[in-house]
Amino acid sequence: MSISTDILQAIGNTSLVPLRHVVPSGSAKVLVKLEWENPTGSMKDRTAQAMISRAEADGRLRPGYTIVEYTGGSTGISLALICAAKGYHLHIVTSDAFSQEKLKHMSALGAELALIPSEGGLTTKKLILDMIEAAREISKRPHTYWTDQLNNLDSIAGYYPLGEEIWDQTNGKLDAFVQCVGTVASARGVASVLKRHNPKIKIIIVEPAESAVLSGGQAGPHKIEGVGIGFTPPLWEPSLVDEIIAVSTDDAKAMTRRLAREEGLFAGTSSGANVIAAIRVAERLGPDARIATLMVDSGLKYLSTDVYRK
Repeated sequence: MSISTDILQAIGNTSLVPLRHVVPSGSAKVLVKLEWENPTGSMKDRTAQAMISRAEADGRLRPGYTIVEYTGGSTGISLALICAAKGYHLHIVTSDAFSQEKLKHMSALGAELALIPSEGGLTTKKLILDMIEAAREISKRPHTYWTDQLNNLDSIAGYYPLGEEIWDQTNGKLDAFVQCVGTVASARGVASVLKRHNPKIKIIIVEPAESAVLSGGQAGPHKIEGVGIGFTPPLWEPSLVDEIIAVSTDDAKAMTRRLAREEGLFAGTSSGANVIAAIRVAERLGPDARIATLMVDSGLKYLSTDVYRK
């Protein structure tokens, strides 16, 4: 291994490992991509790098500009990393609904935070819309670039390498990919790559059962951070999706704890939701199949929450 030129070259090329204990016998093999190996401990480093580098390349973002974004934390942390490395000021719109670790991490990397109050610490449609509107107002200031992750096609491109990594690491022997969605950029980016290699690979989308809008349900409050925004994401592309599975917050948290204690995998709640859904698919597909999903981020981001208190 050679010496990297900067921290940004450490993004990507994460490990893919099998689950050995939580998947019932007779089920398909479930492989999890350890996205906490990225510099800030989450997959969002990939999309933050893409959004900024592509905006620089076509002149939307210029030296001396301020970058603004609304985020539940992980995207903001990743943007803060990129901005620190490249010398941009970052203004983040976020909320008390998200873990203290995430808020402190963004601040530690130099981001300026604007906090929008939540309803009892819950993620709701109203909260997301309030955050978006606050970011919109800040973006009207001179020399400001709004990455606008919910509408930014550059965010999808950041996950193309993730799809290629999964394809290469499995030697193309893959039957399904499972991913919990917020902006839907990661699922769409990976799905685009995998479907191009093999259209028969099933793409399974996961959403909170309490806010299963993609499944035709009503928006509602939940506590799976970073996903389930309460309305259909603008980047949603149903032609790439084969199935949608709803997972409750309580089930996701319980699996997150099991992953830590039984697999040694220390992740956040959306990773627990991913594994719950992957197991449901694995039981149907049987022992000859292979399923890939993501450990979206590190459990270190959630120690102040109730996820690991039981």
